[in-house]
Amino acid sequence: DPSLILPTESIRIKDNLSYEEVPVQILDRQVRRLRTKDVASVKVLWRNQFVEEATWEAEEDMKKRYPYFFEFGGNVDQGTNFLLNALLIVVSMSLLLLLFA
Repeated sequence: DPSLILPTESIRIKDNLSYEEVPVQILDRQVRRLRTKDVASVKVLWRNQFVEEATWEAEEDMKKRYPYFFEFGGNVDQGTNFLLNALLIVVSMSLLLLLFA
């Protein structure tokens, strides 16, 4: 069914069928006390992932890799966030249709 085919440009799939994960939102922040220092972590929601698949990342590493992300309070603009969520829904529904067809 051609209506189930998604353009790879919308997900940004590369020729080798891989894609780069990009943070979409910081869901939580925690500081863990070690013996000699405190380590800050952020729970990151990645593009093309569900909330349940969010991962804890070292805040310092995230700031180095994605400094622009922290300049805007840890969220991409609401329009992009809405589009990403809509795309996730479409992909999920397409996969369900393929599995149960």
